Amino acid sequence: MQKRLLNHLTEHNILVKEQHGFRTNLKTDNATYHLTNEILNGLNNNMLVGAIFCDPEKAFDCVNHHILLTKLEFYGITGNHYKLYNSYLMNRYQRALLYNDNGNIITSAWSKVKQGVPQGSVLGPLLFLIYINDLPKFVNGKSLPILFADDTSILVSHSNPVEFCNTINTVFQTLSDWFRNNLLSLNLTKTHFITFVTINKNQTEININCDNKLPPATNITKFLGLTVN
Repeated sequence: MQKRLLNHLTEHNILVKEQHGFRTNLKTDNATYHLTNEILNGLNNNMLVGAIFCDPEKAFDCVNHHILLTKLEFYGITGNHYKLYNSYLMNRYQRALLYNDNGNIITSAWSKVKQGVPQGSVLGPLLFLIYINDLPKFVNGKSLPILFADDTSILVSHSNPVEFCNTINTVFQTLSDWFRNNLLSLNLTKTHFITFVTINKNQTEININCDNKLPPATNITKFLGLTVN
């Protein structure tokens, strides 16, 4: 299933170029190079450069099955192929099982699984890429998204400080709307915003406000294991 789905996505050029995760010949090095190269290019061109490093909460576990199936159908998975994925995802049940101090088995009631891609499966990561595939299209033009699976970073650059600030707020609001509409959420305590400057320039104070919530501004964060400051 994974091989045939990947062939379909590749043949029809469906996966966006901004996505680097779980793809042939792409790895974390490609994403980190893309990020740092674009930051340096912006600074070399005397632009104001900032980045939003998003931290989605339990993204793989929160994939809504109905939304995912709708997106699969949109990308050309129809007929018996669609029925196969519908059967794979829908009407599944799970329960917790444990042993007490006496060695007796205790189980919870069966509960229907309504969201999440199967953890540890070969197919799960690819299904998640399809789920998040349309996100870059909502922020392209105003910003540069760089994704590695659910690791989502958005670069914004502009020569005008006012437009720079306005664009960042607009992009962050668009991001928040996309996550909410797709029944995902951002962990705002771990979602960071950084402005990048050269040694001879002062830091620009930027306030990002989305639904009266502020992601913390910081001078340092982690991106795919790389320390960015």
